[in-house]
Amino acid sequence: MSVGDPDEVLHRVFGFPAFRPLQAAAVSHVVGGGDALVLMPTGGGKSLCYQVPALCRPGTGIIVSPLIALMDDQVAALRQLGISAGALHSELEPEEQRRVGRLLDAGELDLLYVSPERLLSPGTTERLRRQRTALVAVDEAHCVSQWGHEFRPEYRALAQLAEMFPDVPRLALTATADARTRDDILSALGMQQAEVFAASFHRPNLHIAAEAKIGETAQLLAFLRGHANEAGIVYCGSRAKTERVAAALQARGFTSIVFHAGLPPEQKRDGLRRFRSGEAVVMVATIAFGMGIDRPDVRFVVHLDMPDSPEAYYQQIGRAGRDGDPADTRLLYGGEDIGRARHFQQMSAAPAAQKRVMNQRLEAMIALTETAECRTHALLACFGEELPEPCGHCDNCLSPPVIVDGLLDAQKVLSAVYRTGQRFGALHVIAVLRGEATDAVKRWGHEALSTFGVGKAHGAAFWRGVIRQLIAMGVLSVDMGEFATLSLVTEKARPILRGEVGLNLRQDAPPPVRTKGEGRAGAPAPDVADGSLFETLRAWRSEEAKTQRVPPYVIFHDSVLRDIAAVRPASADDLGQIKGVGASKLARYGAAVLGVVRAG
Repeated sequence: MSVGDPDEVLHRVFGFPAFRPLQAAAVSHVVGGGDALVLMPTGGGKSLCYQVPALCRPGTGIIVSPLIALMDDQVAALRQLGISAGALHSELEPEEQRRVGRLLDAGELDLLYVSPERLLSPGTTERLRRQRTALVAVDEAHCVSQWGHEFRPEYRALAQLAEMFPDVPRLALTATADARTRDDILSALGMQQAEVFAASFHRPNLHIAAEAKIGETAQLLAFLRGHANEAGIVYCGSRAKTERVAAALQARGFTSIVFHAGLPPEQKRDGLRRFRSGEAVVMVATIAFGMGIDRPDVRFVVHLDMPDSPEAYYQQIGRAGRDGDPADTRLLYGGEDIGRARHFQQMSAAPAAQKRVMNQRLEAMIALTETAECRTHALLACFGEELPEPCGHCDNCLSPPVIVDGLLDAQKVLSAVYRTGQRFGALHVIAVLRGEATDAVKRWGHEALSTFGVGKAHGAAFWRGVIRQLIAMGVLSVDMGEFATLSLVTEKARPILRGEVGLNLRQDAPPPVRTKGEGRAGAPAPDVADGSLFETLRAWRSEEAKTQRVPPYVIFHDSVLRDIAAVRPASADDLGQIKGVGASKLARYGAAVLGVVRAG
């Protein structure tokens, strides 16, 4: 069997001068016929690990993908490179489906994207068995694992791949998998002998930050004002909340659209189309949005509700800054959020073993929100990666939190909760601590308690912070009934009340008011030597994308246009030396781009 040269394919087709070290090792292994599990962060170049081998080996590369939007983006981008690519899914137009089928039957398709359900249907299986197969890749492979944060039961049937395609190399690829998930992926796919290629999960261009909820809407608006004319995602925990938040943003002049699984299909398609078009839009969404989004210039991701695991959190913030430019992430959280998340897990119908794992992951997520150490370090530790030193670009590194002896304050809170009968929420407990004779306090006679007014030296925000941290530590529990009442977790509260243990707490500071670009990740902002030419090139790209009805970023990424603006190539040879300009794009767009450069 003869194979192509991966380095030559990388340069000629994709326009890149060289592989990253881990990419090179993975590609070489698969081209040689080996199975592989590839773990790389979003934007780390996972797709090249199957695209290049598929072009180097005889036959069609089959890529199992979970979402239609992801398949369509990938196919559009590959066709821009002159690669014969297609997809088979339920929303394909009949003529396109026939065209892809003809290319497949003729052995003229380089890469075929297909959903697991479609792949395993009898007609597709038989059709593929008649063709030569270069490789089989399972993208977003965490969906295979019962421990994965986006587990899909139908993915477990992919264990049949070894029997369906004997002697064909198989790959599983994902950006988020802890040790348990990795083992389950390999077991579920029958790939126990596969080579594992794991890159660092550290994303130096991401500014990772979390802050306690004080006024959720005001905090979100302050954040978004620093990101005017940029695209980003705001994640909410419920469909109803996405609609409320999107409406609130629209009322304040933000270009905002809503996305969740309950929307009519046409509205979802329109939302995806607008987001993929390159428009500077705020997408307010549940986690139903995002996994299939290939847009590289998402500049921020905000969570208004806490994810249930570090894996889910990392997957979602990973959608920002895929182009390598600086991007912001922000998680807003509160004690009630923590209580609600724990309540939902307790109510889960999952088997006991799975609930234990879910609980471990939730507690790791809670610890991540409250850590006073490098937040990036804490996040990477969830994936078994040890960062040798603080990252220098998370919120805790840039503005180290103040840690104080919080034993006396914790005792005051716990006493107030106990003496009010463990029947009230945080607002009532804080009123008692601050000596506020509210109607409820007077109705229950709580102004006569010994704890009434013991905390009047501090404001309500201070006591909310103490209560939140005690909830996070598991010292207080939250009953998620009508009033989210607080109660003591006896075995953890007793030693604090008795003064038998020390207790350090973060001293919450009001979130700083930032101007655009402040506090972003350590990667420097892109240096565009000729900003006007860059914007002219972007305008040309936008018109070209509209003509072809494809997302602008499949033509050229912003990073490529910046390099063109900086270098100002005078000839096709000069343009061909720019990273990301392969032979197909040079032939297709070279004359137009050079014309824009000359005119600029």
